[in-house]
Amino acid sequence: MSLNSTLTAVTDRIIARSEATRTAYLERMAAARGKGPARAHLSCSGQAHAYAATGADQQTLAQGAKGHLGIVTAYNDMLSAHQPFETYPALIRDAVRKSGGTAQVAGGVPAMCDGVTQSEPGMELSLFSRDTIAMAAGIALSHNVFDAAVFLGVCDKIVPGLVIGAQAFGHIPAVFLPAGPMTSGLANDEKAKIRQRFAAGQVGREDLLKAEMAAYHGPGTCTFYGTANTNQMLMEFMGLHLPGSSFVTPGTPLREALTVEGAKRALSLSALGNNYTPVCDVLDEKAYANGIVGLMATGGSTNLLIHLIAMARAGGILLDWQDFSDLSDVIPLLARVYPNGLADVNHFHAAGGLGYMIGELLKAGCLHPDTKTVAGDGLENYVMEPFLSEDGLTFRAGPGQSLNDAVLRPADAPFQATGGLKRLTGNLGTSVIKVSAVAKEHQVIEAPARVFHDQEAAKTAFKAGALTGDVIIVVRFQGPKANGMPELHGLTPMLGIMQGKGQKVALVTDGRMSGASGKIPAAIHVVPEALDGGPIAKLQDGDMLRLDAVRGTLEVLTGGVLERGAATADLSAYQHGTGRELFSLFRRSVASADEGASVFGV
Repeated sequence: MSLNSTLTAVTDRIIARSEATRTAYLERMAAARGKGPARAHLSCSGQAHAYAATGADQQTLAQGAKGHLGIVTAYNDMLSAHQPFETYPALIRDAVRKSGGTAQVAGGVPAMCDGVTQSEPGMELSLFSRDTIAMAAGIALSHNVFDAAVFLGVCDKIVPGLVIGAQAFGHIPAVFLPAGPMTSGLANDEKAKIRQRFAAGQVGREDLLKAEMAAYHGPGTCTFYGTANTNQMLMEFMGLHLPGSSFVTPGTPLREALTVEGAKRALSLSALGNNYTPVCDVLDEKAYANGIVGLMATGGSTNLLIHLIAMARAGGILLDWQDFSDLSDVIPLLARVYPNGLADVNHFHAAGGLGYMIGELLKAGCLHPDTKTVAGDGLENYVMEPFLSEDGLTFRAGPGQSLNDAVLRPADAPFQATGGLKRLTGNLGTSVIKVSAVAKEHQVIEAPARVFHDQEAAKTAFKAGALTGDVIIVVRFQGPKANGMPELHGLTPMLGIMQGKGQKVALVTDGRMSGASGKIPAAIHVVPEALDGGPIAKLQDGDMLRLDAVRGTLEVLTGGVLERGAATADLSAYQHGTGRELFSLFRRSVASADEGASVFGV
């Protein structure tokens, strides 16, 4: 099958746009590769410091002839998705020793749970935690004593941050080791209904807490298809996971075997082996194009419209939202996973999962097959699935057909012919929208605006019964420069109630929505943001707005709006408390959302 012409055109455009920055990056990686790990060149005192606590590994390290693996971990036991990582370092060290090498925890990086901080001040640190994680990963590897690295992380900002950090050390191999999703609990749609009933005052907090704890009940990633599980998908599509490893549940023999194999594979890819595959060679322009395809084919999280841009820039690759939009126009939607359907990621995995999906997209010419991966050259490696036999971990061909076509479909009979995300343009600026779960009748909304400066004010108006009739709710001064660009997931229950009453309702914001955003049309990441004086700052209550996800437009229809002065807001409440004062430098130097909302340059 020949490559889809749009995929070819978009990839060629990315390559041309990135020529200068990508060339400069690869030159830096080549220079670092030439120097190699510094442990053999360290002073005796430096080596003694590095090896002092390694016990029986001291002599192996001192000889300097064997591979040495750095472990960068985002372990903490407050995040259910990261709690399984507690036991990984010992498992990895033992596996590597048996292969003749050594391993050390190079460092830890922070990991926060957006599910805990939703609608709380801590959410204003969430996006900035990604770049903090990247910097922490850089510090972890700065001793320059490792031949390869494994990265332990799963959730929303953690994987993008680790990828950015890994690319700063792109001359060494990197393998990402996931922990897998928790087993299925209370169905996600049932949980959502109880949230809406609580927002409407129909049930109390005790019933709400009971439902939430039945949904989030054990170790592993949350089972809906939000940002965390979108990250896991990307790591397979982009070749940094072992095939089929993303959605194997924690605490199982197969999960342990994949962890062991991933550690051994990382060392085998180092310059000391016969198959040197540094991460700078894996994460090229084709790999990022494949990642965008995966995002569209699965209806993934809107957060990746920011993160992928920032990740790519760390490797000198320049993506823009038009690349995403053009690919979305031609990539079929093959999966229905909550909030885009009723199934969770465990059901998706059981139906054939990523291996089946990658196989279908390869056959349809919708993926670059000739990428380098940690599993070997070629994305065909990722149509395989892992299993345990008497010989240990083995990979075999995955299912040739979907085992549940309500969850996963072939490329020639998709849920819809186009992907799940779109770019919106118009006189209000540029934004993005997730449409994979938005019903056709809700994809075009024309209604008067109600304008708020934070989500709490919108909730107060809702509780007071002030949001009646058709309405487009505008929540502004939520961009990265204003307050760190928090997710506004706390608005989801009230918006769902309004839509359920028959109101035509939409959201327009320069903030983010959760990776779980679904049925409500939401034009998010609006740039320029309100703090920069963008058109969104000129809107007033009653202005007529039109959100057209079919045509890809977002416009104010009321005349004279753009000639108004921009509104201002008192942002002092966002500056202090819950650690926010520590990130003032980030707010002052952050790039816009369409440039990755990062504090790093290209």
